[in-house]
Order: sequence, then C-alpha cells, then structure tokens
Amino acid sequence: MSLTVPVGSDHQLARLLQIGIVLEEVVEARASKHAHDSGADLTEDVRAMLGDAAAESADHRDRLEDLIAELDADTVAYEEIEALVEAQYESDEDFDGVLYDQLCNEETAYKFYDDLIEAVEASDVQFGIDRDRLLDTLAAIREEEAEGVEEVTELMEERR
Repeated sequence: MSLTVPVGSDHQLARLLQIGIVLEEVVEARASKHAHDSGADLTEDVRAMLGDAAAESADHRDRLEDLIAELDADTVAYEEIEALVEAQYESDEDFDGVLYDQLCNEETAYKFYDDLIEAVEASDVQFGIDRDRLLDTLAAIREEEAEGVEEVTELMEERR
C-alpha cells in the first residue's frame, strides 16, 4: 500500500490508520525497553524522554483506534499490518545507541503521518468520518512527533 496516491476508501483509510497503530506500538515498545534497561547507562533526562515517548505513543494509538472505530470498514490482521510496516518503514532495523534508535522511531512516525495527511488531502472520497476531525487528529499527532524529533535531537547535541 502506497501513500503516494490519494486515499480511495474507508477500508484503505482504516488500513493506513492501523499501520499508524503498529508504528506507535513499535515506538512505545522500543522506548519502554530502553527506559527500563538496567544495563544502559542513561541519564534521568533521557529516561524521562523515553518514558514520555512511550506514554505519547500509547495516547496516539488510542486516538487512531477511535478514528478506526468510526469508519465502516473491516480491519486487517495485526500480523499483516506489521509486515507492511517493516517493509515500508524498516522498523526492525538495528540502530546504534538509544538516542539514535529513538530519533529514527520519531522520524519514521512523523514521516508516516506527513505522508498520510498528504494522501487524505489529495483524496476526493467522502469518508465515513468527518474529514476535518480526521485531519486535525493526524496533524496534532504529526506535530507531537515533530516535537519528539526536536527533543531527541537536543539531547543528542547536549551529549557532544
């Protein structure tokens, strides 16, 4: 499924929102793992950022699930969506360092929401959900991801 073309149906939109949920699950799981890794030599500000990122991802998942619930569309099995995420956004790549890993996750999520917003805006389909509410929710999540990118970047710069 490509985000280079307009979203054509409620079913396609639901599937794309499910991909967002999986991306958020990846961010949450990796941030939580790093934050609670007793072997990692992390400062309190890095642990706090990771905890905040995990909580934010859980919130994003809830908001995306609320949007899907409003659509009249069948959803796709989690395993199929997970495979799409790995193929499209390489969520399974290993990155050196906790901050690099978190930066990659935040940037991937930001890019996904940016692409999804473009695909929805380019669509002339009448969705089973209010378009303005959909776009407002996605834009708010995208902005929070951008703030996450900035926060991680600042922490990385402080450590130089």
